[in-house]
Amino acid sequence: MTLNVAPSVRANADNDPITLQIIRHELIAIPNQIERNIERTAFSPLVQEYKDYSVGFVDPEGRLVAQSRGSLPIFVANALGTAVKHGLSIYGADGMHDGDVVISNDPGTLGQHLNNVVAYTPVRVGDDLLGFFAVLVHWIDLGGSVPGSCQSTTTTDIWQEGIQYPTVKLFHEGKRNDDMFRLIAANSRFPAMLLGDLEAQLGGCLMGCNLVREIATRHGVNAVRNSIADMWSAADAAVAEALKKVPPGVYTASSFLDDDGVRLNHRVPVEVKVIVGDGQVTVDLSGVADQVTGPFNAGRNGGAVAGARIAFKYLFSPDTPVNEGDFSRLVVDIPDGKFLSARPDAPIGGSGAMMPTVVDTILRAMAGAFPDRVAAAHHGIYGVHTVFGINPETGERFHNLDTVTGGWGGSARSDGPGPFRSAAHGDVPDIPIEMQEALYPYRIEAKEIRTDSAGPGRHRGGTGVEKRYRFLHPCSIVTKFDRAGCPPWGLRGGAEGRPGYVEIVRASGEKERFYKGERLLQPGDEVLFVSGGGGGYEAALERDPAAVAADVREGYVSRTAAAEDYGVVISRDCEVDAAATNDLRASRRSAATNQ
Repeated sequence: MTLNVAPSVRANADNDPITLQIIRHELIAIPNQIERNIERTAFSPLVQEYKDYSVGFVDPEGRLVAQSRGSLPIFVANALGTAVKHGLSIYGADGMHDGDVVISNDPGTLGQHLNNVVAYTPVRVGDDLLGFFAVLVHWIDLGGSVPGSCQSTTTTDIWQEGIQYPTVKLFHEGKRNDDMFRLIAANSRFPAMLLGDLEAQLGGCLMGCNLVREIATRHGVNAVRNSIADMWSAADAAVAEALKKVPPGVYTASSFLDDDGVRLNHRVPVEVKVIVGDGQVTVDLSGVADQVTGPFNAGRNGGAVAGARIAFKYLFSPDTPVNEGDFSRLVVDIPDGKFLSARPDAPIGGSGAMMPTVVDTILRAMAGAFPDRVAAAHHGIYGVHTVFGINPETGERFHNLDTVTGGWGGSARSDGPGPFRSAAHGDVPDIPIEMQEALYPYRIEAKEIRTDSAGPGRHRGGTGVEKRYRFLHPCSIVTKFDRAGCPPWGLRGGAEGRPGYVEIVRASGEKERFYKGERLLQPGDEVLFVSGGGGGYEAALERDPAAVAADVREGYVSRTAAAEDYGVVISRDCEVDAAATNDLRASRRSAATNQ
């Protein structure tokens, strides 16, 4: 299996290996440079601080050449190239002119929530179409039933989630289409901020196009094409080498989501089968749940393909920049009409929210084949929580989206890291607390490690986090938490981590714990957002008592849990009581043997 590249595009003796490598690194560097410019010029905290975007260059057929290092993993399925392929089917290559900029959030092709809008422009050198430079940005709002558009947990069709831009031109041969800009502004609750982000996105496209064209002018179009082919070939060869170490066979795993936001407490099964053989890997997702009523669906490219590609990259080539060659040996098998291959009219506002569970379940299936690499489960959710309302000082609408960091699973090598974002979301930064409190009518009273959240094991999981908000004026929150019923699992005898949740403490003292939904808040109300810990790896009774004592000193594990979970007795001055620990562990092992 190799990437299908036309013979004229293959690397050959016309270019020496050093030149090919120079071009390769220049191409890889451009998206990273553009990423920094977008951070600097965007208007909304979601883009400027949280960095919800992707930047990259694709070839004339939409195949990925290079993507910025900070691009979210959920976009590794090549959302950029998927948008370009859709544009080519509409305009054709000859209909993409110098100075054109096209946008798309088409749910039938991208398969992700409508806020993820791709803008791209052709890169032409003379008569040659070298490819397209593309930037995906999460637009802060494009209509729909709630501020933020994709945040509702109760939508039942795509039209409730905002406006669709199914491949349309913002610029034609360098001329701005003012009608489109007016349409974009009219369909957002935050037009000034959105248009500011859009200008940063457009600037990234055009600057990226110029930089790629400059490389092709210096080295020649054929040299650039040869370098791209060389990149793909090297990536494929690395995957082929990794595949040799995996025993052929069928690997399976399962998990589930709590519900779809509409049919509460109705489980959504995630059944995974991975087939290794004949030089390729097939990720069979035909056993996952059918398309659901609520918004926790995704289209094929944004769901099944995205999840499979993230897991595949993690397993077979985790240390190299991503390109199309990484996936030439991956086959994704799923019929239409599943919640990871939903119809174009399906609600997909929560399209990313379930992807961490899908990715982790694929990895779980491969744990036996990669015992040195696959870890126990991480906290498994985005944990989206959106606050919106009217700012009492300005009288203007406000909206802030955030997600949780939580624990990752322990592994053969070490304790689970974290708290970090989930596998499908990347380690995007928090929006600074000082900025949030300056812009929005609430205070973040505390953000601290969640003691005893980590799954016990010889290598314990990473810890979750507790974050507490206090609200100063009336506003609303929408939350998307999950996995209460399917906690982060352990591996090889490790215990599961504790799942997360949301809890409202009213000014009256009344409490409510919940996971998904919208709630109205009043002054004095507090909300606690609690993330899960990662699963443990191997039996907790095998953990070094000194490591348990260190965890107690750091606040990761309580003295009670040290005894109950690890069989380690810790004194009040946080030292190991060796004699008591030996007796307790001996008693635990004897009891386990006699069961």
